[in-house]
Amino acid sequence: MAVRPTKINGVALYKQPWYGSYHSMMDRCYRKTAKNYKFYGGRGITVCEEWHEPENFAKWASESGYKKGLWLDRIDTNGNYCPENCKWSTPQEQANNRRNNNVLTYREESHTLAEWARILGVKKSLIKTRVWYGWSPERVIEQEVERHERKAR
Repeated sequence: MAVRPTKINGVALYKQPWYGSYHSMMDRCYRKTAKNYKFYGGRGITVCEEWHEPENFAKWASESGYKKGLWLDRIDTNGNYCPENCKWSTPQEQANNRRNNNVLTYREESHTLAEWARILGVKKSLIKTRVWYGWSPERVIEQEVERHERKAR
């Protein structure tokens, strides 16, 4: 049985800046008692064999532009954790890459409701309400917004 490393470049594994992302990824994919296991390991999401070795993940993290404050994000939310399907994202970018996001397409441009709200300078609740009432994408985006409903930029 191989011995797991406890240090990388002389620094304890758990003190590596990317370690929280690594540990959370492994936990949600393989520990059945993890709070969010059902959304990951429970639906078949796994981690590539290469990343079962922390040194390999550390190398990928360094080469793929890891910086403090970025989160590990899967490009295809139904795909596994592997170099080809992962990237580092800001929390806002990651929030826009969720399976349960509502995406609205207008003139061949697709964004989440939160993104459309930011683009239009209105509250997300306004966009969400219009979609809930069954408005067409054209009406949701083009409908005149009362001045007092616009957010301050």
